[in-house]
Amino acid sequence: MRKYELMTIFPLDEEKSKNGTEAVKKVLADFGAEITEEKLFGDRDLCYEIAKNKKGRFVLFNLNVKPETIADIEKQFMITPNLLKSQFVKLDK
Repeated sequence: MRKYELMTIFPLDEEKSKNGTEAVKKVLADFGAEITEEKLFGDRDLCYEIAKNKKGRFVLFNLNVKPETIADIEKQFMITPNLLKSQFVKLDK
């Protein structure tokens, strides 16, 4: 397993962001990812409008996951409700 950071963006609505966060955690668990830390980055302006949202709630996940599952996780994120954007970054050792 390798260490990754996953930055996610959810709508500002409290219920939608909570449901989106839970959906992301479920997808990660389904693929065997181990979440080591979850950090709320707060509400920020988006550079461009995403699904009619000009602001988003940013949440950072630190996790351990097998590299070969990243592509499958990203495909699943495309259909995850209330998730506007996500980005994986591999951490150096």
